Amino acid sequence: MTERNGHMNAQATHPLSKLNCSNIFMDSKFSFLPRVINGGIAGIVGVTCVFPIDLIKTRLQNQQPGPGGQLYYKSLPDCALKTFRNEGFFGMYKGSGVNLLLITPEKAIKLVGNDFFRHILRTDSGKLTLPREVVSGGGAGMCQIIITTPMELLKIQLQDAGRSSQIDLGATNLNNSSTVSAKPVPRLSATRIALNLLRERGILGLYQGCGATALRDVTFSAIYFPLFAHLNALGKKREGSEQTVFYHSFISGCIAGCTASLSVNPIDVVKTRLQTLHKGAGEQHYNGIIDCFRTVMAQEGPRAFLKGALCRILVIAPLFGIAQTVYYLGVAEFLLGMKQP
Repeated sequence: MTERNGHMNAQATHPLSKLNCSNIFMDSKFSFLPRVINGGIAGIVGVTCVFPIDLIKTRLQNQQPGPGGQLYYKSLPDCALKTFRNEGFFGMYKGSGVNLLLITPEKAIKLVGNDFFRHILRTDSGKLTLPREVVSGGGAGMCQIIITTPMELLKIQLQDAGRSSQIDLGATNLNNSSTVSAKPVPRLSATRIALNLLRERGILGLYQGCGATALRDVTFSAIYFPLFAHLNALGKKREGSEQTVFYHSFISGCIAGCTASLSVNPIDVVKTRLQTLHKGAGEQHYNGIIDCFRTVMAQEGPRAFLKGALCRILVIAPLFGIAQTVYYLGVAEFLLGMKQP
């Protein structure tokens, strides 16, 4: 009897003993539905605000130097100006449809996943050690790749089509620079790309670059969530609530997002290049993560791994600032008529 009681006590104190789904969903400290809705709203609002910068980031990361080392896009403003001039206002939003469609489950999985893991990994005293915070964030990042990988793959094809269709690194002018042809930008759709991949490669075709995506997202989340939690805990609390005031949550999300995004930018460059299916004429192709790292380092130097870093910061910082603000303001709780935390 003593052994049995001891075994039951050990189970009760083990974090995984909290994995009873019915207890979690009924737990007032872990309201599942509002978290899903808040994550979705945050993702849609954030993506709508920053998507053009994300498109520029993709093109800057994907471009390779011509025979003389010249680049078609010289900087963030130059890329934005050329894209707007060649493709118009709506050209800046290519790929936004698939992003808006899938950002709700993606953000919901990320934010809810982090809360879920933090919930089950807390000690009996309610505390969460830093290693467990890192595991919680990394676990959330791992869960989201089931949505993130196909979403990013389809989005990148649409974002980069206007660049790759024009580039021909084999053609040079008198200055020995890569030239840009006058070909019309191909009209693509996420549905057509997805169906072609399914027809030619099966479901795994939609998961090209999955390893690089996992490496990026797990690392990002392992940095972002613990950093945000600690920064947010330093803020002023809302009157009559345990939650931090919204502006501090926004700033905390921006700082944590900026730090995490800069940290994983080299991985993001590799991921973007591995997931680009149709490259410009004469551009390099890669055989996996290690080959891509080695080739980029050898041909373009270490600075290439910082391509699009400023764009990524300008995307991720406000994106997660908005996400955490919506999340902590309790927009879904208000819409559902529930008591806000």
